[in-house]
Amino acid sequence: MQNQGGKGAILGGKPNPEELERVEEAGSGAGAAPSLKCHGGAGCGAAAPGGRRAGGRMAPPGGGGQVREGDRDGDRDRAPAAGMRRFTWEEIGQRNGRGPAPQERWLVIDRKVYDISHFYRRHPGGARLLVSHAGQDATDAFVAFHVDRVLVSKYLKPLQIGELAPDQPSVEPTKNEMLVKDFRELRATVERMGLLEPNQLFFFLLLAHILFLDTAAWLILFYFGTSLLPFVFSLLLLTISQVQASWLQHDLGHLSVFRKTKWNHLLHKFVMCHLIGASAKWWTLLHSQHHAKPNCFHKDPDIDMHPFLFTLGKKFSVELGIKKKKYMPYNHQHKYFFITLPPLLFPTYFHCHTFYIAYTKKYWADLAWMLTFYIRFFYTYGSLLETKSLLAYYFIFRMLESSWFVWVSQMNHIPMDIDYDKNLDWVSTQLLATCNVEQSLFNDWFTGHLNFQIEHHLFPSMPRHNYCKVAPLVKSLCAKHGLEYQCKPLLTAFADIVHSLKTSGELWHDAYLHK
Repeated sequence: MQNQGGKGAILGGKPNPEELERVEEAGSGAGAAPSLKCHGGAGCGAAAPGGRRAGGRMAPPGGGGQVREGDRDGDRDRAPAAGMRRFTWEEIGQRNGRGPAPQERWLVIDRKVYDISHFYRRHPGGARLLVSHAGQDATDAFVAFHVDRVLVSKYLKPLQIGELAPDQPSVEPTKNEMLVKDFRELRATVERMGLLEPNQLFFFLLLAHILFLDTAAWLILFYFGTSLLPFVFSLLLLTISQVQASWLQHDLGHLSVFRKTKWNHLLHKFVMCHLIGASAKWWTLLHSQHHAKPNCFHKDPDIDMHPFLFTLGKKFSVELGIKKKKYMPYNHQHKYFFITLPPLLFPTYFHCHTFYIAYTKKYWADLAWMLTFYIRFFYTYGSLLETKSLLAYYFIFRMLESSWFVWVSQMNHIPMDIDYDKNLDWVSTQLLATCNVEQSLFNDWFTGHLNFQIEHHLFPSMPRHNYCKVAPLVKSLCAKHGLEYQCKPLLTAFADIVHSLKTSGELWHDAYLHK
């Protein structure tokens, strides 16, 4: 099942009409999730929390643009629709793909229970993303990942098998009920304020400056020759263009540039595949998993480098040491980090992985777009540079691009809490795994506004130019509930990556030798 370049049905990725037909047919077919007929009322296969899209924004039920207190808590008192089974949180928690019912996977969205045991493998956003919420409430994740919940409701209808029993709370015991309620009110406020609406002039100017730098990099070599100074200056311009294109494709992958999903998908292919040379669907597949469960081992692919390259997090480092496992000299990882992950991630792993995933998942359109990058690059620069110089130029700019990207992307996560999934509420999950960097015009540009990582993780489809507007509201929410809202200078954030790696390496070394 292909990811459509965005977020899929139920939890990530945008469905296509053919898949909708297949799922609807599967709803009554053998081996499909049970689909019990509703007899009217709010429990009749409704879309999801937050209701329909109105005026370009998500409008919660009632059309008033906000979630009323009774809209959520009142669900607890109403009787399930006729024909619907009633479940407890304990029963749902056992259907997580492990334990007493390893073949069953259920999840809850807005008190409705869905059986995803057979569907998860066909999930447009990838099986791993959906399975990461099995046995849990996925309401806030569902809302965060979907810009067209009415369309996605067609997936949900045949999968619904029941509802929470009336005596069950709307929030699991592991989650902070008041925090969940306050965050949903905050999201309704964000929607009313229009903070999910993109400023297309902002993104047009970003694309224009990317194309200008990309063109200028080639023109410098064309007009000034290929001696050392023009060679270096051209490299720098192309590196800047590539990294800024990476930030823009990130916006497009989150569907935050255009109101219409299809335009986000189309420009995403142009930027990611043609300008950068990587698969748009490959990126979305991995990145959606990261957003769903950041820094959760076995659920966030961004920390899959543990334990084969680095040992991450205090808990896992001690566990690894006690088990006497040593894949690398982890007590020196803060040193070899500089010559491994930053310069080599793009030229080695990403190059291979993006082609591998695109080929194995049959992302033929992405592969075709990607080939246009390589044809354009080697034809235009090959006419100016000899073969050795051309290959050196290519790998040097890839290493520079990789270094920039890794330092920025890891400064918000590696120093933070890394653990197994504790099934915390959406806000706590994101706050424990992310931190911010101080705002400035340079920091905004240099990091692609990922210096507002907290706001981005809480509202992944929010256009980045609005992060600074929602930040005060997020700070107030954190202060009210005693959550730490970390914000630090840019260089301190970089240094914290190294300090964190040194600390976890020392913990591993001590446990390896003495425990």
